[in-house]
Amino acid sequence: MKNLAFPSSVFSEARPFLVCGPCSAESEHQVMQTAYALSGLPVTLFRAGIWKPRTRPGAFEGVGAVGLQWLQRVKQETGLRTTVEVARGQHVELCLRHQIDVLWIGARSTANPFTVQEIADALRGTDIPVMVKNPINPDLNLWLGAIERLENAGIQKLIAIHRGFSSAERGGYRNKPMWELPIELKRLRPDLPIICDPSHICGKRDLIPRIAQQAMDLNFDGLMLEVHPEPDKALSDPAQQLTPNALTQLLQALVVREKGATGSMLRATLRELREIVDKHDEELILALKERMKVIEQIGLFKKENNIAVLQPERWKDIVETRTAWARELGLSDELILKIFQLIHQESIRQQTRIMNSRAQELRFPAS
Repeated sequence: MKNLAFPSSVFSEARPFLVCGPCSAESEHQVMQTAYALSGLPVTLFRAGIWKPRTRPGAFEGVGAVGLQWLQRVKQETGLRTTVEVARGQHVELCLRHQIDVLWIGARSTANPFTVQEIADALRGTDIPVMVKNPINPDLNLWLGAIERLENAGIQKLIAIHRGFSSAERGGYRNKPMWELPIELKRLRPDLPIICDPSHICGKRDLIPRIAQQAMDLNFDGLMLEVHPEPDKALSDPAQQLTPNALTQLLQALVVREKGATGSMLRATLRELREIVDKHDEELILALKERMKVIEQIGLFKKENNIAVLQPERWKDIVETRTAWARELGLSDELILKIFQLIHQESIRQQTRIMNSRAQELRFPAS
């Protein structure tokens, strides 16, 4: 993967790639205390927020440029490489002046193409690595767009950070994981390393080990974890920060999976199982094709008899019966509901197309 060719001191093939440190740099003592506690762990980058974009004024917005001097001391005394979030071109210039090793763009900034472009312009002509968090809203194109703007500015050493997405339905998390989006990013950009930020997904430290392990199970390249010597006294996001001891315990329990099957026997077994899956997938697609043929007939029937496309009672019956059938076979309601929602959307689209063709005929009668 071309983007893994970072300097060995910053990024390597070793997994997991670990970015750890406090949410915010609060004082020189706090920063150094945390750095020394992490220096004996396999931490790749020491992170600390210098400028903190807060939702409401009056909250702690970071110590500003003075914190960059503390990070210089971290590197000098512990050997840890450093990374900082930037949100303006001026931030980039200050970080470069203070020899920060890696920059990252936060979720709020990723959501704003103007902000990303300003940062990209400030980075033009440099080769500093940049990490890009997903936007706060679940929009894959915004995430890709931010990455592409940086690439257009000549930045090639890039990492994507999955930190979850804002949603009205959080399900116990601060930000919904929505794993399907980083998985789709990996499909579109297999060259791009992706790490996970369990701290921002969870919002609560007791949930972090579960999400960290799930990221490793999904073949993520690493983790970004917030660590503070006294989390409950932190000036920002206290509930989601780990103590250095808790981080040590998490890393000791973390199971890092192999990226793929190793050994000829394992590969052969996996290949055989995948061939079975391929056969079932082909059968599913053929069944969908036949179903859509019937949907077309239904659409023509509705058109000829002036019947509305959407039939709410029929859709209600499909949801209830299909989920019941699936439940009897040990399949989850959520899976079947998602599948049939997509099928129903396509059915509506097909029938609407048929109805629209009739409308065109009425508007432009044959001469």
